[in-house]
Amino acid sequence: MDDKTNVLQKEYKKRFESNCAYRDSVWQILCRDFLSHYVKGDSIVLDLGAGWGEFSRNIKAKKIYAMDLNPDCGDLVPGYVDFIQQDCSARWPFDNETLDVIFTSNFLEHLLSKVAVDATIREAHRCLKKGGSIICIGPNIRYVAGQYWDFWDHYIPITDRSMVEALILGGFLVKESIPRFLPFTMSDGKNPPLIFVKAYLRMRFLWPLLGKQFFVQAIKT
Repeated sequence: MDDKTNVLQKEYKKRFESNCAYRDSVWQILCRDFLSHYVKGDSIVLDLGAGWGEFSRNIKAKKIYAMDLNPDCGDLVPGYVDFIQQDCSARWPFDNETLDVIFTSNFLEHLLSKVAVDATIREAHRCLKKGGSIICIGPNIRYVAGQYWDFWDHYIPITDRSMVEALILGGFLVKESIPRFLPFTMSDGKNPPLIFVKAYLRMRFLWPLLGKQFFVQAIKT
């Protein structure tokens, strides 16, 4: 196991281990009450940068793949998905036009360069079917400012607008862009009651006030 993998394992454990049950409960709500509107039950889905597999475990789909460089992810999704351990900027093990949906959350900002982000978007475009969608959620540096750099492995500053532009340059048609969607992080030890999470998703008027992460959906035309 190389040094990079060891560092990833340490970072994931530091951030996720202490509240993993709460995180999973939040993702159950996110998938059921919001993301299920974008992922049909008969879809073939890739969870890109799957982390500890919360999306993979809670979304309903015909087939799910989880890609991450951290091998611990594979230990957390058996029985739910097929795990792919690899660098996302390298060629993916899928034929052209294989996937219906690619989902990624709080991941692209961790890549080491914009070259790697562009390569990842190109692979997403190659592997999606025509009409397939990519969904990107991530911290919007326009609204978190210096807090963005509180995470040592944040390398790429991304806004809703730069995410949209990167996807357009990668050949996608952007269908929906929400500059302020979710609050910034679940890694700060603040775990609001789950009933508040459910209410927040319904009360969209709160998103421009409290949201610090973007939501972007784009289509392969």
